[in-house]
Formats: sequence, C-alpha cells, structure tokens
Amino acid sequence: MDALSIPLVSAVWFGILTSISPCPLATNIAATTYLGKQIENRYGTLLAGIGYTFGRTLAYIAICMLIVGGLFSIPGVSMFLQQQMNRILGPVLIGAGLLILGVVPLRMPNFGFSGDITQRLGRQGVFGAIFLGFIFALSFCPISAALFFGSVIPLAINYQSGILMPLFYGIGTAAPVIGFALLLAFGTRYAARFVRGLTAMEKHLRRLTAVVFIGIGIYFTLKYLLGVLQ
Repeated sequence: MDALSIPLVSAVWFGILTSISPCPLATNIAATTYLGKQIENRYGTLLAGIGYTFGRTLAYIAICMLIVGGLFSIPGVSMFLQQQMNRILGPVLIGAGLLILGVVPLRMPNFGFSGDITQRLGRQGVFGAIFLGFIFALSFCPISAALFFGSVIPLAINYQSGILMPLFYGIGTAAPVIGFALLLAFGTRYAARFVRGLTAMEKHLRRLTAVVFIGIGIYFTLKYLLGVLQ
C-alpha cells in the first residue's frame, strides 16, 4: 500500500465523522432541505446537496492551503516543521482526542449568517448552494474544529499537501450529506430514518476515533518526543 493511502483514507474518515456530528449534521440537513426546495425538479435536493458539499470542500482546501502554504513559505518554520513534526504530532493528537471527547472544552467564534443571505443564496440554484456551503464551512463547531485543525491540518503539514488532505476530507463530509439528499428526493420518511441512524452511530464513532487519536498521540509522544520507545 502506498505511504499516502492511509492518511488519505484517514482524511475521508475524519470528514465523515465531522459531517455526522450534531452541529454540522443539523446545519447540513437544514441547508440541503432548504436549497432543494428552491430547485423545481425531482432531483433538486440532490443537486443542491452536491453543490453545497462542493462549496464546503473548496473552503477546507482554501483554509488548508493558506495555513500550509504560509508556514512553508517561511524558511525557518519550514525547516523546523520538517525536522520536528513527529514530536509535535503526539501532543497535538492527544489534545485533539480530548477535544473530540469533550473532556477539554473549546469555544468557537460564532460566524452566524442572516436568514436573508440564506434565502437569497437559495434562490440562486446550484451556484447559490456552492457559495452557501463555502461560507457555512467557516462556522466550525468544537468537534469539527478539533477534527479539521487537529488532524487534517497536521496531516497536510506532514505531507506538505494543502490540497489532497482537505480534498479527501471534503469527500468524506459529502458522503452523509449526499446520502440524505438522495433519500430526501425520494421520501422524507427514509431521510428521517437515515438521520436517526447517523445520530445513533455518531457518539460511538466519535469516542472510538478519540481513543485512537489519544493512543497514537501517546505512542508518538513516547517514541519521538520523550525517546522512551525505540
């Protein structure tokens, strides 16, 4: 297996977990449902869902490119990261795991958008959905912030890729949204069951991911930061 395969699969998984977390899930469902109603055909909701998640992916790529590109454009910082990334990664992963579990509280700034903006974008069809997805992606919840900044960004820095990691992360966030949009296009009853299933799974999957984060973080800390493991 290629050395890049596992990080890319991990990025997809982080995206899926982000998308089914309570705050992003509620936002995604509300946005997809509203946008779908503005497009007058059977598959309007599906088109809106695809456009919406494409917009979110563009936002993640833009943020990641700014951070990774900015850091590696400074020679001293670039050299430091290349030499010390494994040492930094351990504590970062432990911190991200604790944030995902909710052990350490994290308050995120509220980038709220008025209903008027949402309505105007909704009337613009798929292009409006893309832009709405872009701006909604900037409204990070604690869990989504921990997953994105605590996992995707370090992976992007480690592999010096500001596009691939957030791209696959965006693909992961798209899967549940498009699945909901597809079910909503054929019947709200099935969509409601889909959402209930995701909500039921999310807590267990989040805890499992947090434990894996903390376990890998402890291993990296012991091996690369403290030099205990050979």
